[in-house]
Amino acid sequence: MAHSSDMIAGDIEAYLKSHEHKGLLRFITCGSVDDGKSTLIGRLLFESKLLFEDQLAAIEADSKKFGTQGADIDFALLVDGLAAEREQGITIDVAYRFFSTDKRKFIVADTPGHEQYTRNMVTGASTADAAILMVDARHGILTQTRRHSFLMSLIGMRHVVVAINKMDLVDYSQARFNEIAEEYREFAKQLGLENITFIPMSALKGDNVIEHSAKMPWYHGTTLMGYLETVEVDDERLQREPMRMPVQWVNRPNLDFRGFTGMVTSGVVKPGDAIRVQPSGKSSTVSRIYTFDGDLDQAVAGQSVTLLLADEIDISRGDVISGVDKPAQTADQFETTLVWMHEQPLLPGRPYLMKLGTQVVSATVTDIKYVINVNTLEHTAGKQLDLNGIGICSLSLDRAVAFDPYKESQDTGGFILIDRMTNNTVGAGMLHFALRRSQNIHMQHVDIDKDARARAKGQKPAVLWLTGLSGAGKSTIANLVEKKLHSAGQHTYLLDGDNVRHGLNRDLGFTDADRVENIRRVAEVTKLMVDAGLIVLTAFISPFRSERQLARDLLGDDEFIEVFVDTPLDVAEERDPKGLYRKARRGELKNFTGIDSAYEAPENPELRLDTTRMSSEEAADAIVDLLRHRQLIV
Repeated sequence: MAHSSDMIAGDIEAYLKSHEHKGLLRFITCGSVDDGKSTLIGRLLFESKLLFEDQLAAIEADSKKFGTQGADIDFALLVDGLAAEREQGITIDVAYRFFSTDKRKFIVADTPGHEQYTRNMVTGASTADAAILMVDARHGILTQTRRHSFLMSLIGMRHVVVAINKMDLVDYSQARFNEIAEEYREFAKQLGLENITFIPMSALKGDNVIEHSAKMPWYHGTTLMGYLETVEVDDERLQREPMRMPVQWVNRPNLDFRGFTGMVTSGVVKPGDAIRVQPSGKSSTVSRIYTFDGDLDQAVAGQSVTLLLADEIDISRGDVISGVDKPAQTADQFETTLVWMHEQPLLPGRPYLMKLGTQVVSATVTDIKYVINVNTLEHTAGKQLDLNGIGICSLSLDRAVAFDPYKESQDTGGFILIDRMTNNTVGAGMLHFALRRSQNIHMQHVDIDKDARARAKGQKPAVLWLTGLSGAGKSTIANLVEKKLHSAGQHTYLLDGDNVRHGLNRDLGFTDADRVENIRRVAEVTKLMVDAGLIVLTAFISPFRSERQLARDLLGDDEFIEVFVDTPLDVAEERDPKGLYRKARRGELKNFTGIDSAYEAPENPELRLDTTRMSSEEAADAIVDLLRHRQLIV
């Protein structure tokens, strides 16, 4: 028995070793609903001998249950694992599967075909080397086919197979195959898709999947598996690209060792190579390439290493080490393509976190140039991006970052946007190029700074940000506070919501997008006034937490004081000093906060004023007392 166990263990070890040094191809299947994507993957798993007997038995049983006729097995049931997918007969989520042959290992992503799952398809394709676009020979090129082709061109897919499937249902017609191939070639020219291979096949019957089909003697091209086993993978191509290594960690275990750890995303680096660090632009030379297993003579794309440099230069996480001959670019404003992935829309002016490689910075979409209709490729105007929306946008960062255009490098040109409040990933994008103004605008040094202006006024500058529903009493309380501060000799300025909309923000309405821009502008004004040494009071509904956080982030520590004027909706509506609630209830006033537009109450304000329990005078005194407690005033 022991001898038998040793033999089994030896067989397993030999099997694992045989796969250890194989190359890896990542690819996706995409296309219209019911074009056979899941069936194809099931067929590949079956032909690769990766199914156990109990799995085959279960699939055969399910095939009969779900209506497959004859001796054919419904291989799609192997991949469509979600209950909702089996019931509907469609793929919803991205399903990843692994298989291998004697020549290569594979990771395949089965992506959904419905328009509402555009984000899922983009997610699956973002790390793929190649794509198999399924086309039903009966139906030809459909809207979903065009949509997924556009998305493939968007993410820079370099290798595309157009698998004209279900040829058994059109009597293996060569004429039908040629007709579809010619139609797709004409469409692909508009998108700039190249390296397209057309294969006629039947995933259900196995024609031209693994072996050439005797039923299509007119086809002399490669089989699908032959293509997958020989197509160039990105890891091979990336080694010919300029060297890039985003720094993930500064490795300094002791005073005698200082290295910079990360994965080489492209190119080759060797000891003695001259490098440049972006965005600082500082240069040095690689002295060692260190790994846990010992030093290397070179590191190539895909390897994680620690680089030691000949010079002591300042490098931080997020910096990019490049070859000195063609370093990464730097900028803080870009034109981008953005795919929106969240139920809450993208609103220009709202702050997000942007993750680009190992860099994380604050980012704002300043402008949506146009929205792309993924079905027709039409460009339309838009003030926001909704779930699964795709737009060409201008993006502004809080500091310069190292980057490459996405078409040159997906690793240093692709990014995600993260919601600052929830840490959810809400968007994915591709950098096209740096905007020219990012290179032409620089901060001008001035000799008189904020501290000097504050000393001249004998006070500490700050922002008192009053937020609450319409009718809560914000303007009344802010006016009383300013009068008290003015009487005490303090230098102040009051920004009131209605007054600002008569001038600076007169062009803005009350949609969510306009409210975001309204507060963004006010926040920038408060920053300038604090820089002037003033105590600034604001009285704005400012309904969204993210914009209030933006205002806070623009200022220094202890310079932003959020005051929540907490008045319940029924009380504010009963007061209704301007008659706005009555208009909103009658439908005469759209997007009114508290009625048909949301108000996000502060979670941790510096001061909460319950106006059902205190008068406006008492509320004003509470604010002044807080300023004295913080030693902002005497």
